[in-house]
Parts: sequence; C-alpha cells; structure tokens
Amino acid sequence: MPIDPHHRVLAMGTAEGRQRHHRHRRPRRVGRTLLAILLAMGLVGGGLYAAIHVIGLNQVTVTPKCTALVGGTLHTLSPDQAANAAVIAATATRRGQPTRAATIGIATAMQESKLTNIDYGDNAGPDSRGLFQQRPSMGWGTQEQVMDAHYAADRFFQELETFDYGSMALTDAAQKVQRSAYPQAYAKHEEKAAAFASPLTGASPSTLNCTLRQSDKPGSAKALAADFTATTGQQAEVLEDNRVRIKVSGKAGWAVAQWAVATAAQHGSESVSYAGLVWNRSDAGWVPAATTDGYVVITLGGA
Repeated sequence: MPIDPHHRVLAMGTAEGRQRHHRHRRPRRVGRTLLAILLAMGLVGGGLYAAIHVIGLNQVTVTPKCTALVGGTLHTLSPDQAANAAVIAATATRRGQPTRAATIGIATAMQESKLTNIDYGDNAGPDSRGLFQQRPSMGWGTQEQVMDAHYAADRFFQELETFDYGSMALTDAAQKVQRSAYPQAYAKHEEKAAAFASPLTGASPSTLNCTLRQSDKPGSAKALAADFTATTGQQAEVLEDNRVRIKVSGKAGWAVAQWAVATAAQHGSESVSYAGLVWNRSDAGWVPAATTDGYVVITLGGA
C-alpha cells in the first residue's frame, strides 16, 4: 500500500476468507451422468438437440483462465487479473520502460490487490483504493482517479521512474514506491509477474493463452479500439465486420496481440491473429494460420 514518501503506514491486516465446501458436486455429477445415459439410449429426442446439450455441457465445464508459459512452468491468472496485468504492462511500454518495469508493476499489484481493482481499504489505510491501493489522502489522486486502472498504473510508473530501479531487487524497488509495512512481501510474486510481463511486452511471442467460454453477447469493436488507444496511445482501425485491425510489427506486434488475448474476456473477442498464428477461446493456444502481414487482427463475437 503506497503512502506519501515522508510517511509510513501501519501494518496492514487483511483477513483471508475461509474456503467454502461445494456441497452440491455429487448431485451435479449424478445429473450429468443421467443425461449422458439418456442421450446414449436415445430418450432425448433429436440428434441436433442432443448435440446442443453436449456442447452446452462442455461450455459449463470450461474454467476461464489465462496462462503464461515461461521456462517450462505454467503460471495462471483469472481473465480479470490478466486484463489488469495487461493494462500495467502496456502502460510501462507506452512510457518507454522495459519489461523489468512491467514486472515490478505487476508484482506490486499482485501484493497490494491480487491484481483486482478493489474499491475498499483496510485499517491501516481506509481510503486505499485500486490496483496499487493508492491513497487519495497521501496525494496519489482522487478516489475516482486511483480506481481507474490506467491512471493508477501511470501514477505508479511516474514514481518508479524517479530512481534507478533497474539496479535494485524487485521487492526493494516496489517498496521504494509503495512504502509498505511489509517491505519484503513483493518478492514472492516476482516469478509469476515476470511470466506475464514478458509476453505482454512482446518479449515472449505466443506464450500467453486464455481459455474462455464462448461469448454470449456480441463484442464492440469501437469499445475495444477506444480502450486500446487509451491504454497504448496507438490507433486502431475498426472494420465493418466487427473486427479491429492494428498496424504493427515485430516485438511490438506481439505485445499488442497478447494484450488482445489478455483482454478478450473483457471485450468479447473471439480470435486474435498475428505473424502466421491465431488464438481463439479454446485451450489450443496459438496455432498456425493465414494472417495479414504487418497487422494484429482481432475478431469480436457477433462478427
């Protein structure tokens, strides 16, 4: 939790919720087994009807998640967490900062808010808000501003850039910005933060994948393009068939393409293509496909 550089906060006390037992798993499994038997016996009329039910069940069993593969280790975030990580990484890139800065930013938000844009504080900082738990009373901005992920990330990097963070351990750099009561707490997030910062800054091509259920409503190409411009400062072209096309190449192209994957759940994107590969919502990851040279193309649901 950040405070004014001339003050320190009291120790934070965040209570961990108790995990709840899922009491209804057995009846649900029995129900699915019974449906499978009925389908096999032909008691549910119509092959098409049966197929639709099977597809529906398959969608229910999909666990939405985003993964980053680095060094043989698979790291996982929820789609919401991945979208917030994408904002942080894209903000670092827009400000001309390297992957290391994005790693520090993502690790800091993992510790402060679990990469969730929370609208409450705690006893040590009752007015703390947002991804970085920034405090309006300590000069980090208004409550509305620090709840804006783009503003919060930008404000974090403004402070990070005031010293030579590249020569410091991650937890020391994060602590110099945040001034937390737990200065060593950021270190445990470094490996996962680096795993997502690398693809989101384009340093690791085609290593970020999100497995998602099929979108149940059309996405908005205009909304996606506006969010992309607000996040990166770059322009995006909205096409007539609910697609977005972004002219980009090389490492920068992979940063854009994997930003699009990380925000796919948020925007209702169905596929992303770039550099001879395409991603869709299945667990297949990036697979070879015909693509448009020099462009990231994002296709939204309802196209």
